[in-house]
Amino acid sequence: VELVALIKKEFPEFRILVAGYPETHQEAVSPEADLEHLKEKCNAGGDTVVTQLFYDNTDFFRFRDRCSSIGITKPIIPGLMPVTNFKQIKRIATLCKARLPNSFTHALEKAGDDADAQFEAGVDYASKQAEELISNGIPGMHLYVLNKSPAAIRVLEQVGMTRP
Repeated sequence: VELVALIKKEFPEFRILVAGYPETHQEAVSPEADLEHLKEKCNAGGDTVVTQLFYDNTDFFRFRDRCSSIGITKPIIPGLMPVTNFKQIKRIATLCKARLPNSFTHALEKAGDDADAQFEAGVDYASKQAEELISNGIPGMHLYVLNKSPAAIRVLEQVGMTRP
């Protein structure tokens, strides 16, 4: 909070993006305390909220509604990470405390050790996530790609967000 306030004071022309956690930050005392902390960051000068990755859009919509209910009016941009490797995403999801829905886990397990099948399953899932988010009025989207831009490009192509 102090850093956001300092940057806003020293560089008022900067747009400041702050982190939000649809599934609650792993160090937060409670979901309510986590949201209050986010509100403090916004009130200190945060212009936009960008979320941690999540794999169930219900978590994002619930988070967005809860933010609104406590007076957070800043745009909330969902963060998506197209999965390209099942083992890697299980580690990342554990670190971030992001829940992997059973339907998604099943699709990735079905791909087995086939890297191409894992890539396709991950891109298809992220594309469906993005389509639902877009149809529900998100102000933008952040893709976490871990230097694997082909997955991001494919997601953007599948949702019609690329130029001819």
